[in-house]
Amino acid sequence: MNDFEAPLRLYLNGEALVSNWHALDAQSGTARAGAAVKADAYGLGAREVVARLRDAGCRNFFVAHWAEAAAIADIVPPTWISVLNGIAPTDVPGARQLGAIPVLNTPEQVAMWRDSGGGRCHIMFDSGINRLGLASHQICSGIFDDLEVDLLLSHLASADMDVHQNGQQLRQFQSLTEAINARRFSLANSAGIMLGPDYHFDVTRPGLSLYGGIARYGMESFIRPVVTISARLLQVRTVPAGAPVGYNATHRCKRETRVGTVSLGYADGYLRAFSGKGQAFLGDRVIPVIGRVSMDLVTLDLTTAPELREGDWVEIDYDLAASASLTGLSQYELLTNIGSRFERMWR
Repeated sequence: MNDFEAPLRLYLNGEALVSNWHALDAQSGTARAGAAVKADAYGLGAREVVARLRDAGCRNFFVAHWAEAAAIADIVPPTWISVLNGIAPTDVPGARQLGAIPVLNTPEQVAMWRDSGGGRCHIMFDSGINRLGLASHQICSGIFDDLEVDLLLSHLASADMDVHQNGQQLRQFQSLTEAINARRFSLANSAGIMLGPDYHFDVTRPGLSLYGGIARYGMESFIRPVVTISARLLQVRTVPAGAPVGYNATHRCKRETRVGTVSLGYADGYLRAFSGKGQAFLGDRVIPVIGRVSMDLVTLDLTTAPELREGDWVEIDYDLAASASLTGLSQYELLTNIGSRFERMWR
């Protein structure tokens, strides 16, 4: 039993998560929105996320690995879970026993699934991202005989941008929907949902925007933040003008400065890209990050909040879109790098 209070808190807004799913489901038109919950629901905790979205009406959950499927198979029917990274020979017995649905990505995986008994599966078609999936020339007559192809999927490479590749991939996918006898079809991720009804098909697969990310312009009006970070002040000191702060003296105080050090660092996912750029808040007052972010510690200029003392808490600015623009990190990195030392508090 760990009775120690963590000096870091990750507040997770379950109401906002569910609101985001409902909004993305509505934006999906006649399609139903599923949920990408791979990488432990982008770092937020797959079991907590899946339970909330299940209760909200979500019936399609996408993970990357079989262990991720097993981790949630007791809280949703395994047949609601799709394993995107396919199967290896060593996966087949466990996959059959678990009952989650493999997304087959190669002719070899198709043959392996057939030889192990066939039945329900999903197929990934590579429409132009050149990553996972069967290419057009690998889809020949009879390749899916004896298989129950439930969902034919493909993945958009550049849905967050206005580029010709989106339309090219759409046309590739549309041509295959006429050639393959699948029960359902799925192309759009979070950003792809915003490309319009032609991209929706039967199932959409939002991920980033479920968790508060702005995957494409136009989503700011309905996507709500899910993640809030708070950190405790470990020490407050007064530093004279000209004195350095942090590793390599990357910051020197221009005046006498009250400097606060909080328990947060790149081991917690608050990466060095925030050095000298990030912000904390006390209410609506901005508290700048100064100096270099280190493994466990971040230093703050407390000029705007002179009442702060050791043991007080500040909120760390972790707006996903703004932080991505500030640091050059992607919103996906900002989420999935969140570390394990936080006390996670759903509300």
